[in-house]
Amino acid sequence: MARARDVPRASPASRPAPRYFRTLRAVLRPHRPAPTSALVAAPHPVTRALGLIAVVVVGAWLGLLIVGSVRTPVGPMDTRMTLRPSLTGGTKINVSPLGALELDTHTAPLRLDVDVDQLDPVRSTALVAHPERFAGLQTEVGHDVRAGTTELAVRSVVAVVSGATALGLAVYRRPRRALTAGGLALALLAASGIGAYVTWNPKSVLEPRFSGLLSSAPQVVGNARSIVTEFDVYQKELARLVTNVTKLYDATSTLPTYQPDPGTLRVLHVSDIHLNPASWHIIGSLVDQYGIDVIIDSGDTMDHGTAAENTFLDPVDDLDAPYVWVRGNHDSRLTQDYLKRMKNVRVLDEGSAVTVAGLRVAGIGDPQFTPDRSVAAPGDPAERMAGIRFASALRDQRRAGTPVDIAVAHNPVAARETDGLVPLALSGHVHHRATEVLPYGTRLKVEGSTGGGGLRAVQNEKPEKVRASVLYLDRTTKRLQAWDEITLGGLGLTTAEVGRHLPEEVGTPGGDPSPSTSPSTPPGTFPNASPDTTPVADTSPSPAAPAPAPTPSP
Repeated sequence: MARARDVPRASPASRPAPRYFRTLRAVLRPHRPAPTSALVAAPHPVTRALGLIAVVVVGAWLGLLIVGSVRTPVGPMDTRMTLRPSLTGGTKINVSPLGALELDTHTAPLRLDVDVDQLDPVRSTALVAHPERFAGLQTEVGHDVRAGTTELAVRSVVAVVSGATALGLAVYRRPRRALTAGGLALALLAASGIGAYVTWNPKSVLEPRFSGLLSSAPQVVGNARSIVTEFDVYQKELARLVTNVTKLYDATSTLPTYQPDPGTLRVLHVSDIHLNPASWHIIGSLVDQYGIDVIIDSGDTMDHGTAAENTFLDPVDDLDAPYVWVRGNHDSRLTQDYLKRMKNVRVLDEGSAVTVAGLRVAGIGDPQFTPDRSVAAPGDPAERMAGIRFASALRDQRRAGTPVDIAVAHNPVAARETDGLVPLALSGHVHHRATEVLPYGTRLKVEGSTGGGGLRAVQNEKPEKVRASVLYLDRTTKRLQAWDEITLGGLGLTTAEVGRHLPEEVGTPGGDPSPSTSPSTPPGTFPNASPDTTPVADTSPSPAAPAPAPTPSP
């Protein structure tokens, strides 16, 4: 008992706090998380590597897309070169709107795209003025291609490194990771370049693949192997071709203008342009030189009627005369709808009529669309039925008090059905000229090809000439007074002729045309009041024999 008394008692301050105080202290004390024994699991190395590769590839692709192209001249052409990611590699050359050709030049994850933008007029004119420069054209083109690809390589290095680095910095927010992405992009580009060098196939030009309108290029340009092995021959022909085309343009700008009575209407009849871009220059020159009031196109402006061809029609809106158009058998509904949207164009179909420059013109589109091989072409019976419908529409116009002055149909078979209902009927299709007075007094004028047959012209043994006609009509009676047949040399020819023709009785439909060509007329002289044909310009060393009338392909 005594020992128990000797034990000192705890002071009040050292005694344990009551339970309710301990509970309150626990509630008010700031919470401290218990220490963890393990960190959060890091991403798997494979996942991390795949993420980095994705950043590198996407960044490099974005860089190439934004700044990875160069514009460079190649000979007389302006081109744009671009590197694009690809699984098979190769080279693709785009020639808008004709299509593209692909070459298996290399195997690598990059493809070279070359877009041919335009033919530079200054460099082209310099080549024409100095044909001797064609001897060094191959060397010049090779130098231009090397310079362009070198610049493209440097720009591509900057593009892929910058793109991958920028994307890496945006994703990882760490400079080291971003620089790693840029370095990997550079290594990837270098590996692709080495792969392209190792697998380079210079013979790929002998086996090109064509698409679009160029799918007929093997027939147009001939065998590629012969072009390579006989380049000197093709080089000389190319020089002559460019020279002739330029001189042809010059000839159209100096054609003599007929000075008719001030009350005369001038109508330019064109047909079967078939995608020949030179036609727009020729038509524009004739409109300016002759003071044309109306242009009438009797169809086959296109070759296949595809939507890709529609941009070929854009120059129509810039011509300084209204453009009346009917559909040919090579023109599709897509072609017709595209032209309908142009302010300068009047599209006629199913006998519809329009009054332009005081002339009442009616037309019908061709019932056939022959490029569509999935449907058998119905041929002339369909053309006659279309002509009968057209004739019915013309009768309706007459009964309504709005008689038609000119009827337009692409095929002469359809146009013949308008006999006796109009003074003048215009058509094309057959690629050669013909003038005929039908039994009931209607004069049928068939125009040749204003496009010289278009792309298919080089398939013929002799080049097809470019043809158009200027019709002179009395402004009061709307009857044909005279017409000039304009003939320009086609590919390889440089002649230009204007033939003046008069009906037997001026102003009376049904008169026979005057005699045609006077062979004794020296080149370079112009007709005074003579109805004969006289050559206007002949820049070839000797006159070429006229080509036989070609048969248009269906």
